[in-house]
Amino acid sequence: MNRFGMVLAMAVVSGVAGSASAQQKASPRDSVKATVGGATVSINYGRPSMRGRTIMGDLVPWGQVWRTGANEATTLVTTKSLMIGSAMIPAGTYTLYTVPAKDGWKLIINKQTGQWGTEYHQEQDLTRVDMKVEALTAPVETFTIKIESKGTGGTLRFEWEKTAAVAAFQVH
Repeated sequence: MNRFGMVLAMAVVSGVAGSASAQQKASPRDSVKATVGGATVSINYGRPSMRGRTIMGDLVPWGQVWRTGANEATTLVTTKSLMIGSAMIPAGTYTLYTVPAKDGWKLIINKQTGQWGTEYHQEQDLTRVDMKVEALTAPVETFTIKIESKGTGGTLRFEWEKTAAVAAFQVH
Protein backbone atom coordinates (compact mmCIF):
# COMPACT_ATOMS: atom_id res chain seq x y z
CA MET A 1 0.00 0.00 0.00
CA ASN A 2 1.44 3.37 -0.93
CA ARG A 3 1.70 6.28 1.46
CA PHE A 4 -1.47 7.98 0.17
CA GLY A 5 -3.50 4.79 0.63
CA MET A 6 -2.21 4.33 4.18
CA VAL A 7 -3.07 7.94 5.12
CA LEU A 8 -6.53 7.56 3.59
CA ALA A 9 -7.17 4.31 5.48
CA MET A 10 -6.08 5.91 8.77
CA ALA A 11 -8.38 8.90 8.14
CA VAL A 12 -11.37 6.60 7.48
CA VAL A 13 -10.69 4.56 10.63
CA SER A 14 -10.30 7.74 12.71
CA GLY A 15 -13.54 9.13 11.30
CA VAL A 16 -15.49 5.96 12.10
CA ALA A 17 -14.05 5.81 15.63
CA GLY A 18 -14.80 9.48 16.14
CA SER A 19 -18.39 9.07 14.95
CA ALA A 20 -18.97 6.11 17.28
CA SER A 21 -17.52 8.07 20.19
CA ALA A 22 -19.74 11.08 19.47
CA GLN A 23 -22.81 8.83 19.19
CA GLN A 24 -22.09 7.22 22.56
CA LYS A 25 -21.75 10.64 24.22
CA ALA A 26 -25.21 11.68 22.95
CA SER A 27 -26.89 9.00 25.12
CA PRO A 28 -24.30 7.75 27.63
CA ARG A 29 -24.84 4.58 29.65
CA ASP A 30 -25.51 4.94 33.35
CA SER A 31 -26.56 2.70 36.19
CA VAL A 32 -28.34 3.06 39.49
CA LYS A 33 -28.06 0.61 42.38
CA ALA A 34 -29.74 0.41 45.77
CA THR A 35 -29.90 -2.00 48.67
CA VAL A 36 -33.56 -2.40 49.56
CA GLY A 37 -34.86 -4.85 52.15
CA GLY A 38 -31.67 -6.91 51.91
CA ALA A 39 -31.80 -7.09 48.10
CA THR A 40 -29.44 -5.38 45.69
CA VAL A 41 -31.48 -3.86 42.88
CA SER A 42 -29.68 -2.29 39.93
CA ILE A 43 -30.67 -0.84 36.57
CA ASN A 44 -28.32 -0.15 33.65
CA TYR A 45 -29.69 2.14 30.93
CA GLY A 46 -28.95 4.67 28.19
CA ARG A 47 -29.63 8.33 29.03
CA PRO A 48 -30.97 10.27 26.03
CA SER A 49 -31.38 14.05 26.34
CA MET A 50 -34.19 16.36 25.21
CA ARG A 51 -31.91 18.64 23.16
CA GLY A 52 -34.85 20.93 22.33
CA ARG A 53 -37.14 18.08 21.24
CA THR A 54 -40.67 17.32 22.45
CA ILE A 55 -40.38 13.94 24.17
CA MET A 56 -43.67 12.56 25.52
CA GLY A 57 -46.19 11.87 22.78
CA ASP A 58 -43.65 12.68 20.04
CA LEU A 59 -40.14 11.18 20.28
CA VAL A 60 -41.63 8.69 22.78
CA PRO A 61 -45.06 7.98 21.24
CA TRP A 62 -48.14 7.29 23.33
CA GLY A 63 -49.41 3.71 23.39
CA GLN A 64 -46.33 2.05 21.87
CA VAL A 65 -43.58 -0.06 23.41
CA TRP A 66 -40.56 2.13 24.23
CA ARG A 67 -37.07 0.85 24.97
CA THR A 68 -37.03 2.97 28.16
CA GLY A 69 -33.75 4.71 27.49
CA ALA A 70 -31.44 4.61 24.48
CA ASN A 71 -29.22 2.22 22.57
CA GLU A 72 -28.81 -1.16 24.33
CA ALA A 73 -31.81 -2.47 26.25
CA THR A 74 -32.39 -1.28 29.82
CA THR A 75 -31.47 -4.04 32.29
CA LEU A 76 -32.86 -4.73 35.77
CA VAL A 77 -30.93 -7.05 38.11
CA THR A 78 -32.29 -8.09 41.51
CA THR A 79 -30.72 -10.47 44.03
CA LYS A 80 -34.08 -11.24 45.69
CA SER A 81 -37.64 -11.60 44.43
CA LEU A 82 -39.59 -8.37 44.02
CA MET A 83 -43.34 -7.82 44.07
CA ILE A 84 -44.02 -5.01 41.59
CA GLY A 85 -47.69 -4.19 41.62
CA SER A 86 -49.36 -7.60 41.79
CA ALA A 87 -46.55 -9.39 39.90
CA MET A 88 -43.85 -11.52 41.55
CA ILE A 89 -40.47 -11.05 39.87
CA PRO A 90 -37.99 -13.80 40.81
CA ALA A 91 -34.36 -12.85 41.54
CA GLY A 92 -32.53 -12.51 38.24
CA THR A 93 -31.81 -10.32 35.23
CA TYR A 94 -34.53 -8.78 33.06
CA THR A 95 -35.03 -6.17 30.37
CA LEU A 96 -37.34 -3.22 31.05
CA TYR A 97 -39.63 -1.69 28.46
CA THR A 98 -42.55 0.67 28.95
CA VAL A 99 -45.74 1.65 27.18
CA PRO A 100 -46.20 5.37 27.93
CA ALA A 101 -49.67 6.93 27.97
CA LYS A 102 -50.90 10.31 29.18
CA ASP A 103 -52.88 8.84 32.07
CA GLY A 104 -50.64 5.91 33.09
CA TRP A 105 -47.75 3.80 31.87
CA LYS A 106 -47.22 0.04 31.70
CA LEU A 107 -43.89 -1.33 32.91
CA ILE A 108 -42.91 -4.42 30.93
CA ILE A 109 -40.55 -6.89 32.59
CA ASN A 110 -39.13 -9.06 29.83
CA LYS A 111 -37.08 -12.26 30.20
CA GLN A 112 -34.92 -11.72 27.09
CA THR A 113 -31.62 -9.98 27.91
CA GLY A 114 -28.53 -8.75 26.08
CA GLN A 115 -30.32 -7.33 23.04
CA TRP A 116 -30.42 -3.90 21.41
CA GLY A 117 -33.15 -1.76 22.97
CA THR A 118 -35.48 -1.81 19.97
CA GLU A 119 -35.48 -5.63 19.77
CA TYR A 120 -38.65 -6.45 21.67
CA HIS A 121 -40.41 -9.82 21.74
CA GLN A 122 -43.75 -9.76 23.56
CA GLU A 123 -43.74 -13.54 24.01
CA GLN A 124 -40.73 -13.05 26.35
CA ASP A 125 -42.72 -10.80 28.72
CA LEU A 126 -42.72 -12.01 32.31
CA THR A 127 -45.39 -9.44 33.18
CA ARG A 128 -46.76 -5.95 32.63
CA VAL A 129 -47.61 -3.73 35.60
CA ASP A 130 -49.18 -0.31 35.94
CA MET A 131 -47.05 2.76 36.63
CA LYS A 132 -48.44 5.96 38.10
CA VAL A 133 -47.75 9.17 36.15
CA GLU A 134 -46.76 12.41 37.89
CA ALA A 135 -46.23 15.84 36.39
CA LEU A 136 -42.85 17.37 37.27
CA THR A 137 -42.62 21.06 38.15
CA ALA A 138 -39.33 21.49 36.29
CA PRO A 139 -38.21 19.69 33.13
CA VAL A 140 -35.63 16.90 33.35
CA GLU A 141 -33.25 17.33 30.37
CA THR A 142 -31.69 13.84 30.46
CA PHE A 143 -33.70 10.65 31.01
CA THR A 144 -33.14 9.50 34.59
CA ILE A 145 -34.01 6.32 36.47
CA LYS A 146 -34.07 6.28 40.26
CA ILE A 147 -34.48 3.46 42.77
CA GLU A 148 -35.89 4.93 45.98
CA SER A 149 -35.71 2.76 49.10
CA LYS A 150 -38.60 2.78 51.57
CA GLY A 151 -38.32 0.14 54.31
CA THR A 152 -38.63 -3.36 52.81
CA GLY A 153 -39.63 -1.91 49.46
CA GLY A 154 -39.27 1.13 47.34
CA THR A 155 -40.10 2.70 44.01
CA LEU A 156 -38.74 2.62 40.50
CA ARG A 157 -38.94 6.16 39.15
CA PHE A 158 -38.41 7.16 35.50
CA GLU A 159 -38.14 10.92 34.83
CA TRP A 160 -37.85 12.82 31.56
CA GLU A 161 -39.12 16.10 30.23
CA LYS A 162 -41.99 17.02 32.61
CA THR A 163 -43.12 13.45 33.32
CA ALA A 164 -42.34 10.92 36.03
CA ALA A 165 -43.57 7.32 35.86
CA VAL A 166 -43.47 5.45 39.19
CA ALA A 167 -43.92 1.81 40.21
CA ALA A 168 -43.83 0.66 43.85
CA PHE A 169 -42.20 -2.65 44.80
CA GLN A 170 -41.68 -4.87 47.84
CA VAL A 171 -38.75 -7.24 48.42
CA HIS A 172 -39.72 -10.87 49.12
